[in-house]
Amino acid sequence: MSKPSDIDAEFEPRLIAFTGGPGSGKTTLLDALAERGLARSEEAGRALIRDQTAIDGPALPWRDRAAFAEQMLGFEMRSHRLGLARAGLVLFDRGVPDVIGYLRLCGLPVPDHVWRAARRFRYRREVFIAPFWPKIYRTDAERKQTPDEAQRTFHAVADAWRECGYTLVELPLAGVAERVDFVLARMKDG
Repeated sequence: MSKPSDIDAEFEPRLIAFTGGPGSGKTTLLDALAERGLARSEEAGRALIRDQTAIDGPALPWRDRAAFAEQMLGFEMRSHRLGLARAGLVLFDRGVPDVIGYLRLCGLPVPDHVWRAARRFRYRREVFIAPFWPKIYRTDAERKQTPDEAQRTFHAVADAWRECGYTLVELPLAGVAERVDFVLARMKDG
């Protein structure tokens, strides 16, 4: 399977993705946008870690990264379908290309079906990306990455989204209110 340079699938302008490294403020920003009435998805990684931890499951990133990636892919495809079924704009806490970035970060091959998913499940061309921000980065029960891994994740997912034909819009290193204003202004222009 060729890489996504030959992706010609239409973008889906109602589905707006947010990506970046862990701990960069994406979820906090999406929570604030949801408070303004915008629909949003849940982040696959956090949801899966909570679920797998609850059942002592095997698909945890520190147990089986390939299985975790497959679970994330399924979650992202389902979230995409649910987003298409809604009216209006839907905001996504990551998306299918993040799985490509994750696999590469882990030194794992990207299977053909993951590239096919990146071709099929499309978002708005402009994707918001939160840069690594050491000032706000924290670990927790679900986020165990070191700051170095968080920074490498940022670069891996940025590369994956670009390869899939998206334009990245970097979020400012600013408070939540400023980021909300930035996103809302950019969405009006787009």
